[in-house]
This record gives sequence, C-alpha cells and structure tokens, in this order.
Amino acid sequence: MNITALRPKFIKKLEPVARFFAKTGITPNQLTVLSLLCGMLCAVLYADRLFLVGSAVLMLSAVLDLVDGGVARINKKETNFGAVFDWIADKYVDTIVLLGIGVSGIPILSRLGIIPVQWAPTADFAIVTLAIIGSMMNTFIKPVVYAEIGFDGRKDGKIFDPLEGIGFFGRPETLIVLIIGGLTGLIWLSVLVVAVCTNLSAIQRILYLYRTIP
Repeated sequence: MNITALRPKFIKKLEPVARFFAKTGITPNQLTVLSLLCGMLCAVLYADRLFLVGSAVLMLSAVLDLVDGGVARINKKETNFGAVFDWIADKYVDTIVLLGIGVSGIPILSRLGIIPVQWAPTADFAIVTLAIIGSMMNTFIKPVVYAEIGFDGRKDGKIFDPLEGIGFFGRPETLIVLIIGGLTGLIWLSVLVVAVCTNLSAIQRILYLYRTIP
C-alpha cells in the first residue's frame, strides 16, 4: 500500500481547485507545463539552499500535477498525449529537484560522521545519485510492464495500473518527504530517506512481479 493508491481521493479533494482552473480556460497541458516550471524553480531554489521557499514551490508543483487531470475531465479535453506528457513532466521534476539538492553541496553522510572528511563531497553526491536512480527506476518498472505484458485497460482516463498499490514508497512519498525536509531544515535527511526507500520500493515491485507474472 502507498499514497499513490489514494490518488483518487486527493484528486476528489482538489475538485474545487480543478473547477476553478477549468473556468479560466487554461488547458491541462498548460497546467502540466506550469507544474514543470515550478519544479525547475524549486531546483534552482534548492541549489541556492533556499529550502524553505523551494519546498513551498514544490508543493505548488504537486498540486498543479494533481489538478491538470481534473481540468481535462471537466472540460472533456483528455488526450493520450496529455497523459504521456504528464508522466514525462513528473519525472523531469523529480530528477531536477533532487539534482538541485546535489548541486547545493549540503552535507548528508558527512553529517553523520561515518565517512572520512576527504570523501564527503563524493559520498554525499552519490547519495543524491542513488535517490535519482531510485526515483526513476521505481517508475520505470511500470511502462516496462505495460510494454512487455500489454496492460492497456483504462480507468478514469488512465491506464489500469497493476502496480498501483505495490511498493511502499512512490512519487507522492518522495515529494512529501522532500517538502517536509525543506520546511523543517532536514533536507539532508530527506534525501537519505528517498535514496534508501525508493530503491527498496523498486526491489519490492520486482519481487512482486517475479511472484505474480509467469
């Protein structure tokens, strides 16, 4: 079970926001672009160690990402391209936000005093790299399953996802952990959590597929 499985409930809670945007005439793809731009701004702010403001912008990016689909349904503008573009934009946001933290040069493992000082910069950036890899692989598993096995059923305009509730740490958890870390001054700990948990979650999904797919 993960927060992704609760996505429909979050979308329903944000229905008034989606209806507001729907009335403005803004298109779903434009909202996706705004979400991407907010993610890029967050990365710049994180790189400058403005973690508090950056986390607020990341929260806005996440809200826009949830709302764009609602606007598409309300205005009957759902498209296959929109679904694909939304997915791609999400991964760009995840990657550049984590990269922004890496560029900031904040100490991560070196804070714990478990590695020699001279190795600290390399080790800390390695943790950020692992976080990026885990974030990407955790999601990459899904399209591989779709392509190889042929899942093509749709529910609420999205491809039916056999992995929706599998994996304890997905994209929503990643964003929430990063936002909380930025707001509390513990962004270094957030990256460490993301690096460990996204990769463990990816392994969990692989093991699930191994047991369930012939």
